[in-house]
Formats: sequence, structure tokens, C-alpha cells
Amino acid sequence: MRLQEIKVNVDTMKFEVDIMEQKGSFAIVVCDGQAKLTELPHHGETKIITHQGKVKRVKFDEGEEF
Repeated sequence: MRLQEIKVNVDTMKFEVDIMEQKGSFAIVVCDGQAKLTELPHHGETKIITHQGKVKRVKFDEGEEF
């Protein structure tokens, strides 16, 4: 699974991410009190699809030049 759930402290509604543990580029998507982290591809696009102000899906389109 590409999207990894990030634990949110329900008392403070905050989360903490150690950026030194992550490899390469990444994105964090937050919606409705949930946070998810995904690694970004080396070659490609990552699209965050929303509907009525909420995240519906994250799409990955990867490729490599020949």
C-alpha cells in the first residue's frame, strides 16, 4: 500500500513525522482529521483527487524516459 497512515494525537490533533526516516521526496495528505504519507515516484505524476472539499483518492502515473 502506498499511503501510510500517520498517527494523529486525538487530544491535540497534531502529528509528528521524522523527516530523516523518510527516503527521497514524499507528500503528506490531510483530510477530516486523518493524515497519510506517500513516497513520490522518481519519474511520474502524483495527483490528489478531491470532491466537495474532501480527498477522494491519490493517483500515481509513473514512467521512465527511454
